[in-house]
Amino acid sequence: MHSGPAYAVPVVPMGAGQQFPGGAIEESFIENILRFNKGKIGTFYFTYQGNNKWNAMVYRGRVETAGRDHIIISDPASGKRYLLMMANLDWVEFDEQINYPFAKINPDVQASLTTTE
Repeated sequence: MHSGPAYAVPVVPMGAGQQFPGGAIEESFIENILRFNKGKIGTFYFTYQGNNKWNAMVYRGRVETAGRDHIIISDPASGKRYLLMMANLDWVEFDEQINYPFAKINPDVQASLTTTE
């Protein structure tokens, strides 16, 4: 049985953030957030629709890398590595602060947004 979403998933080329007026680039796609947290240990929650045996799975491991449609994590205790599909990822919990790729804003635009009273 099919385990991915039953709807069309929009595809954005990896590394291509959305361009906003004024030079801001949106890069907060899940794979970029995971890449910013490479090396951190987290708990990864997955669901597999239509799978009676493994409907929900929880993995604990270190972020090795992430792509547009996948993530690779490793279990620090066993060294076992997992290649997991992003389509099945529900959420991730980290034990420490999450690094986040804030949008890059053109300095001229940033200056116009700064108000002094």
